[in-house]
Amino acid sequence: MKEKILILDFGSQYTQLIARKIRELNVYCEIYPYNHFPSPDETVKGVILSGSPYSVRDKEAPIPDLKGIKGQWPILGICYGAQYLAHYYGGEVLPSDTREYGRANLKFVDSESPLFRGIEAGTQVWMSHGDTIARIPDHYRIIGSTEDVKIGAYKIEGEETYGIQFHPEVYHTIEGKKILENFAVEVCGVSRDWTPASFVETTVRELQEKIGEDKVLLGLSGGVDSSVAAVLLHRAIGRNLTCIFVNNGLLRKNEYDQVLHSYRHMGLNVIGVDASDRFLDALAGVTDPEKKRKIIGKAFIDVFDEEAHKIKDVKWLAQGTIYPDVIESVSVNGPSATIKSHHNVGGLPEKMHLKVVEPLRLLFKDEVRRVGETLGIDRTILGRHPFPGPGLAIRILGEITREKVRIVQEADDIFISGLKREGLYDKVWQAAVILLPVQSVGVMGDERTYEHVVVLRAVNSTDGMTADWSHLPYDFLARVSSDIINKVKGINRVVYDISSKPPATIEWE
Repeated sequence: MKEKILILDFGSQYTQLIARKIRELNVYCEIYPYNHFPSPDETVKGVILSGSPYSVRDKEAPIPDLKGIKGQWPILGICYGAQYLAHYYGGEVLPSDTREYGRANLKFVDSESPLFRGIEAGTQVWMSHGDTIARIPDHYRIIGSTEDVKIGAYKIEGEETYGIQFHPEVYHTIEGKKILENFAVEVCGVSRDWTPASFVETTVRELQEKIGEDKVLLGLSGGVDSSVAAVLLHRAIGRNLTCIFVNNGLLRKNEYDQVLHSYRHMGLNVIGVDASDRFLDALAGVTDPEKKRKIIGKAFIDVFDEEAHKIKDVKWLAQGTIYPDVIESVSVNGPSATIKSHHNVGGLPEKMHLKVVEPLRLLFKDEVRRVGETLGIDRTILGRHPFPGPGLAIRILGEITREKVRIVQEADDIFISGLKREGLYDKVWQAAVILLPVQSVGVMGDERTYEHVVVLRAVNSTDGMTADWSHLPYDFLARVSSDIINKVKGINRVVYDISSKPPATIEWE
């Protein structure tokens, strides 16, 4: 059983970032809601209390039950977690009368403390709170201060419990990763054996034990998650895995044939199903984005179900669920109300009476890619930009027609090919062409035109939760615009989207 750190989530926007920083240290950790976490056992080496949008003084403030944990296991309270450990054990937290948001420097650091080993005074940290710890109990000792925050960090005497009022998980805290490493390794003594290779070895063995000789179905999308899940399962159960790759008519230009060829070259047992007409006919005349998603989701389930029934004795449905999906489903506030319906193909297991296996459910996106590299999956698949489940349907605003699909596919191919040719593809997290439901006046030769407008969208991000527009070179954008207008019949205007998320989203629908 692997050693781990538990992270108790109080609703902070940074909680996943804490976990990702810990994982980058090759230390395994898991996130749980503060009010629903497992009792620590011998595999747990320490506990981290996250920040929170709440104040500890609020009536609705999240209050964890730390009986059996505090004093028994090492604890690191971050921001709200630190204030909770001070306020509810005899100290006092009050509204701050000085600015405690943004960059600050630790003017005092107890370098003898295991938490701050190797950290020198003057190091930059990131504060983000409206309250401050005004007083700590007598048996708490200050180990770090800034110019304005005397109790910037503390340790409880007689136990391995620490509190810090800054965020070590954000990149503005220059030595934050070192502080988290000190807690995990120096204080908790956890093993640093969480590696892609160890994950593959352990998961393959667990899949073999769990599935045995049963048959498994997996719906492939051409994306990173389903591809890595497929290769991992194939390594565990071989030909007992059958993959189904459905062409919904809304893929990129030539994508169906190219991806199908790649999968077969990888030795996977893949069934290709070209259901383009079925999807496009069902979408005819529909303009509402949510209706589009529901139509696509239902059509996918129907097609997948029909193909699955052609295979005898299937017992399992494999899914490419990754850890952020798992966290969101059990978050402090419950499942997110903003999950779009095209992600909800959860009706499949019940409809088909299948058990579910999710080999990637412990991994973040960047870890999925590293596992894929360990499995020897080609870089063209692992480096592929995220592509939405409904495909081009949410990049064609308004009604979907075969002609509009052709226009977007051609324009998108020019954009993506240009990014690859000029070495920009890997510098962008996601890129797309969006077809607007408007036409504009143009001039071609001696004639006036009245044709479609397309938007180029390119963003930089780490996980899609936030994103900034990519500052692509002007001369590149000029060449792409010219190529699209000259080569794609039906387009006479190209614009570039320079909005960030938030307030905009990455996709347009």
